[in-house]
Parts: sequence; structure tokens; C-alpha cells
Amino acid sequence: MTVVTEPHSEPSPEPFSENTADVIVVGAGPAGSTTAYHLAKSGLDVLLLEKTEFPREKVCGDGLTPRAVKQLVAMGIDVSEEAGWLRNKGLRIIGGGVRLQLDWPDLASFPDYGLVRKRDDFDEQLARNAQKAGARLFERCNVGAPIIDDRTGRITGVHAKLGEEKREVTFHAPLVVAADGNSTRLSLAMGLHRREDRPMGVAVRTYFESPRHDDDYLESWLELWDRRGPQDRLLPGYGWIFGMGDGTSNVGLGVLNTSDSFKELDWREVLKAWCASMPEDWGYTPENMTGPIRGAALPMAFNRQPHYTRGLLLVGDAGGLVNPFNGEGIAYAMESGQIAADVIVQAHARPTPASRELALQRYPRVLKDTYGGYYTLGRAFVKLIGNPKVMKIAAQRGLTHPMLMKFTLKLLANLTDPTGGDAMDRIINGLSRVAPKA
Repeated sequence: MTVVTEPHSEPSPEPFSENTADVIVVGAGPAGSTTAYHLAKSGLDVLLLEKTEFPREKVCGDGLTPRAVKQLVAMGIDVSEEAGWLRNKGLRIIGGGVRLQLDWPDLASFPDYGLVRKRDDFDEQLARNAQKAGARLFERCNVGAPIIDDRTGRITGVHAKLGEEKREVTFHAPLVVAADGNSTRLSLAMGLHRREDRPMGVAVRTYFESPRHDDDYLESWLELWDRRGPQDRLLPGYGWIFGMGDGTSNVGLGVLNTSDSFKELDWREVLKAWCASMPEDWGYTPENMTGPIRGAALPMAFNRQPHYTRGLLLVGDAGGLVNPFNGEGIAYAMESGQIAADVIVQAHARPTPASRELALQRYPRVLKDTYGGYYTLGRAFVKLIGNPKVMKIAAQRGLTHPMLMKFTLKLLANLTDPTGGDAMDRIINGLSRVAPKA
């Protein structure tokens, strides 16, 4: 969402109107639409404000792990192949001269399959689902500055420009959810800045017409080679190939800012060079490219805090919820949206401002209890793989041990049973519990 950073102040909210609600959600991506859905299902009046108009494109790998699938099922979305979803069985890992195919783990807590769907269609499905639940969706609603109560310092709404004519409007609610992505200028206007001590990634991707479009596995390349110079160079990060089932493949790469190469390289050119090194019959050639190369930031490991302050809650990328182990954002956007909605519903039922505030203060604590220790482990992991030598050794030696890689898949994808799991689950859960929840 595009906002300005100078907050306007108004002494009191307007009388009830169609622009007044119990909660305003800014941004109708996976985080915002999931939040709005659960709030509306619980009977709250929700305004869902989206800057663009659906369908609209977002930069993403388009691959959904079982964590995201669980959220979709919980929202009543039809995830059958007949409804246009492409299922996958697991992850194929390539590196160190080894090719290892791993099925998603068989767990009580998560389904044993992932999904693939383009983001323009995926995001619209979630937004329409929130609408169906009762949320009031405003598209082409460009949110501006927050409205701040002079007496309390709390956010009580937002200014916006609506429609083609950019009509100036104000929306009022006692609570606002920032689901406006990595830039989250709404959060910045409330004084919440990005933590520089947390990792940031960049994803770059494009689409190719390819015979590999119907692959049953998501494919991850642990070694990313830049072969453009006189000597091949191993780069920090990883590549992916996801078949879309529609005649195209999503091909991209993810890179972390912990590497020395992060700022000095043109990652779009690196993607082109990597694609040029692929077998010709896969079709990853310029003439088969169906769209431009696009990039997006991946805000990781709680890189903006606190997640609640003065009537504003942060969900998804706005709160830096991307998993530092694997760059996955959609599952955590949806999960944080559900958590935020649960907290808001409980707070809404409290009889006094003090008791409502006490309930709302629980939101950042729940996030840290849920992800804090795991994300701390992820930050350590990010520092390690930022060293190309470590990455090379890990790829060459780790991939030769299938049992170790099964453990690594569970760790990287955050797929364990919290109770009653196997020894791998107990080790991962134990490490997450004892790690600091920063």
C-alpha cells in the first residue's frame, strides 16, 4: 500500500457511516484477506482496503507448502485439482552433484501435499472469500496517512483516495491492521521502522513456456552458479523451478543480504545466466519467456516490531513474518492473520478500554511464542549459508544422507507435529523451545 509518512490528527471519529467499522485491514494480500475473513466470520464489521484492482500480479514462487494448504482448508477454500490447483508431492533438492527427491512428511498436523497457483488468481480468491464471509472490500483504495487521536496517540482510522477519480475519503475504526507488505508505510507513519539486525532476502523470478510445467515436485537448487566470467562462481542463495501446470514454469532465485555479493550483483542478470546453463530442452530461453523478470523483498524473522502498538497490529510481510530458513511468506502471512483476528475478537468482547488493551497486548507475545525460537534458529542458519564455502560443503555432504535431508526438510519447512511426533519432530520442537524468542 502507498501511504505518506506524516500522520494527520483528528480529535474524534466521525459518526457511524459506511466508512466506519470495528476493524480496518489495509492490504488484501494473503495476510490481510485472511485476517478479514476470520474477523468477518466472527461477526465483526471489517473494512478491507486494497490499493490495486483484482486480478493483480505479485512476485512469488507460487509454491505453497502444507502449512499454507492447512490455512486454505481452514478457510473453506476448494483446493481440488478440479478447482484449478496443482498439487505437488514434495521437494526435489539439487546440489553437489546429487539429486534428492523428498516427499512432504506424513503428519497429523499438516496435509501431506503442497499446491501451486499464480498469485494474481490466488490473492483474488482469498479476497473474494473474505468478502463472502462479510468483509467490505474497497479496491483501488490508496491509503494515505493514519488518523491519530490527539489525546491518546492511538490510530483511529486512515485517509485514502478512492477509485479512478481519487476521491478523498476517511475510514474510521478503533483498530487497524497493517497488511500492506514489506514497504508498510502505514507502520512507518506510526514510527515502526525495520530492524537492521534481521535478515532481508530478495526474490527474482520469471515464467517460461516449458515441458516441465506439470512436475509433481517443487524443485530447489542449493547451488547457484554464476557462469558468466572466466571462472564459475558459487553465489549465496538458492534457485527454484516450480511447474505451474498451465504450460509454464516459474523459475527464480532467492538471495540473502548476509552475503558480500548482495548489493554488488544484478540479480536479474544472474537469473538469466543461471537459466542459460539449464538443458536446452527445458525451454528456459529468452524466446520462451512469457513475462518480464520481477523482484521483491523478503522481510524475515520479525524485522519490524512491536507487532502491536496504539491500536495498530502488523501481519504478514508488514511484520517481517517470512521464514528465514526457506523464504516462505504466504503460510506465515495467513497464520499471523488468523492469530491477529483471534486476538482482536477476544479484545472486542471486553467491556472496558483497559481490558481490551490488555487483550491486544497479547498479540506480539503469541507471535513470539509461536515463531520466536524457530526464527532465532533461522537467523543463525542464514548467517551460515551466507558463506558460499559453507553452502558448498552442506550441499555436497548433506545431500548424500537421505535421513539427514529428511530432517532438514522438516526443519526448513517448519513441518513437525507439536505432540506425538517422531524423534526428528521432538528435536526440532525442543530446539525451537530453548532458543531465545527475540
